[in-house]
Amino acid sequence: MALSISAVVLLAIIVFLLVKKSGLKAGHAVVCVLFGFYLASSTIAPTISEVTSNIAGMIGDIKF
Repeated sequence: MALSISAVVLLAIIVFLLVKKSGLKAGHAVVCVLFGFYLASSTIAPTISEVTSNIAGMIGDIKF
């Protein structure tokens, strides 16, 4: 993939600023989708997937 990590960081900063300053609108949602798409193809994607699975497993083990 020709996308470098700096572009992913840039998109993350853009998403943060859009949500923080002006709420999430339709155009902002497109940026969020693009951020997710590029993040999924980055080298950190397996780590995110593992962390998410572990958190879901921990929540699933909670007994009420």
